[in-house]
Amino acid sequence: MSFQSYLEQNSPRIGELIADYYAVDTLEDINRYLYAPLASYSANGGKRHRPLICELACGAVGGDTSLITAAAAAIEHFHTAALIHDDIADEATMRRGEPCLHITEGEGLAINAGDLALSQVTGSVLSDKRLADSIRLRVLEELVEMTTRTIEGQALDIGWARDGRFDLTIDDYLQMARRKTAYYSGSTPLAVGAIVGGGTEEQITALRDFGMASGLAFQIQDDLLNLTGNKELLGKDYRSDITEGKRTLVAVHALQHSEQRSELTAILASHTTAPTMLACAVEIMQDAGSLEFARDYAIGLVAAAKADITERLENNECTKLLLQMADFFIERMR
Repeated sequence: MSFQSYLEQNSPRIGELIADYYAVDTLEDINRYLYAPLASYSANGGKRHRPLICELACGAVGGDTSLITAAAAAIEHFHTAALIHDDIADEATMRRGEPCLHITEGEGLAINAGDLALSQVTGSVLSDKRLADSIRLRVLEELVEMTTRTIEGQALDIGWARDGRFDLTIDDYLQMARRKTAYYSGSTPLAVGAIVGGGTEEQITALRDFGMASGLAFQIQDDLLNLTGNKELLGKDYRSDITEGKRTLVAVHALQHSEQRSELTAILASHTTAPTMLACAVEIMQDAGSLEFARDYAIGLVAAAKADITERLENNECTKLLLQMADFFIERMR
């Protein structure tokens, strides 16, 4: 089975698992203003790769994957909360082809729904009595660390744009992207899966490191897809990173190496949505070799991570799928 097939076959199961947390039969208005909108938003959940790689990591260390459901759900709850809040901060209008929650329900109710999803990050693990107390405590520590690091990364991403920061280095970007994306898209799901699966400290560390590298590659690929991906598939997200003035790896590299730095700076600062200006920015990045630099960097991250995990982990079916995951992260089209 390929990693993509694994996602396609199992994402509906994760969707049903998540929906159970948002089912309610109490006061009708609570359902109308909270649980129903959140359940509807969550149902449009994408590939569900984060809980599914958590499950794979559990299996990779020989663990009982039936025990991972609450911890895996916790990570998906966090993803839901992060997207809701991120869309508000970015003033986005569409998410996966549908209106954002703050567009359909208003900002107040959307923030509230995101807060509920965030509360389920710890709540789902605390309520799972199948796990030993020591394991639940360690998983919660991982989830708190993940939440904190992601919020730090978001602060950098938003703050740099707000303050018109164009003096950033590649290392600045990598610090932001590790925090904002790599922790919750790779590193923590794999570490948590290994912990619940009873993995050794060496196995937990190996999977954590592998997830950090592949999660960072995932973010870089996101940066690239936003600029050069399929316009029809991306919809209003197409080249939105330029409109929002995002300091992506591509943008930071171009700002350091392009002879048209001042022109690119002006476009990033203008919040333009004009297709001709967006295309101009991409052309400047292309001429500076920045798109190629970002692709090569992501490919290098994945190659090194795969070589490392192959030496440190048993080569079972779950491990094979995780190796495919790293390639999938840099080959996916969306």
